[in-house]
Amino acid sequence: MREQVEKALEKIRPALQRDGGGVELVDVGEDGIVKVKLTGACGGCPMSQVTLKQGIERVLMKEVPSVKEVVSV
Repeated sequence: MREQVEKALEKIRPALQRDGGGVELVDVGEDGIVKVKLTGACGGCPMSQVTLKQGIERVLMKEVPSVKEVVSV
C-alpha cells in the first residue's frame, strides 16, 4: 500500500510546489491511516488543514481505496 500512496502523492506534489509547499510521507499504517508531514509554505499555512483534508486526503482515498484517513504529524 505504501507504494500506491507514494504514487498518488506524486500527482499532488506539483500543485503544492507551485505554492511553495510540499508533502512528505511519514507512515502508512495497517489500519489505513496515512501520516504525512506538510513542508515549506504548507507547514505554517493557516489553510493547511483544508489542503490536507479536501486535497491530499480526498485524492489518496480515491487512488488507494484502503486509505481511511490522512493525518498531519
